[in-house]
Amino acid sequence: MLDSVLRTMYSVLAPAGDRARLSTLIFHRVLAASDPLLPDEPSAAEFERRMRWVRQHFNVIPLADAIQKLSSGTLPARSLAISFDDGYADNEQIAAPILRKLGLPATFFIATGYLDGGCMFNDSIIAALRDCRGRSLDLTELGLGMHLLESLDQRGRAISLLLPQVKGLDPARRTVVVARICQLAAVVPPDNLMMTSSQVVALARDGFGIGAHTVNHPILALLDPVAVRDEIQIGRQRLEEITDRPVRLFAYPNGRPGEDYTIHTTELVRQLGFAAAFSTANGIARRNADLFQLPRFTPWDKGKLKFGLRMVRNMLNANPSIEVPVAPSDAPTAPASTHPQ
Repeated sequence: MLDSVLRTMYSVLAPAGDRARLSTLIFHRVLAASDPLLPDEPSAAEFERRMRWVRQHFNVIPLADAIQKLSSGTLPARSLAISFDDGYADNEQIAAPILRKLGLPATFFIATGYLDGGCMFNDSIIAALRDCRGRSLDLTELGLGMHLLESLDQRGRAISLLLPQVKGLDPARRTVVVARICQLAAVVPPDNLMMTSSQVVALARDGFGIGAHTVNHPILALLDPVAVRDEIQIGRQRLEEITDRPVRLFAYPNGRPGEDYTIHTTELVRQLGFAAAFSTANGIARRNADLFQLPRFTPWDKGKLKFGLRMVRNMLNANPSIEVPVAPSDAPTAPASTHPQ
């Protein structure tokens, strides 16, 4: 009964044709087992249950096809696409086999600077706080305070405090700060969290979509225009070299409109010839949506009812575009607030 009611609601909120609306889910990692220090990342078992539920309630379409059908008014009812950001190895090792088993398409947006042994800043910090053998970690020399590490809860609290403070730093400064955090914790960051180039090739060969996500995953609003262009262009070129296929879709790192990217960024992405670009703003896209600011959403609730109703709530948020404040000049502006990735 619940499944029938939810499908009916989804069909009403996202009908076929001209009035169709597209839901796009966003994930980052799928873990072999649940991790208390990564509470937002599903385990393989949780992800498979969630994807079986999605397959039952929605018409899951490859993201590139969904964009074309959205523009032409030919989307089926209850249309949904699946995406992943950053390029974690578990996307290919754990998530992709589940998706293949269930016959579900997905697109992977990959930051190329971390391929083949790199480690993103947030994962370096998590590793430092997880593996530090001391009962505390003194980061006062970096202006980041003293952190107690006597319990898993304290380590998790330290991670949640540090990530937003480090995230908004200038990329060069962020690299120095993260390296010093790891040095003070006496921890070497992992070199196996991100995909290898061969894993990207494997995903493309298996029919999954590959999208651009810059080189170094910076907050684009903080960079000068030349650096923004290089991040986007070089990242795409690297993916096209690896896969020998055109890359037409882009996802803004962090992705908050007006904070992590500006109207100048969207115009640049358009000029560079991408077909569409994605934010991390919640909502559902309808036919007259701005194709260079498409929303994405993931309901993290584990229970079917809460998961299903969260989808309904998101589908009611169907703005045709996302307003991005125009900066008074071309100078980059810092985001108003920061959050962990």
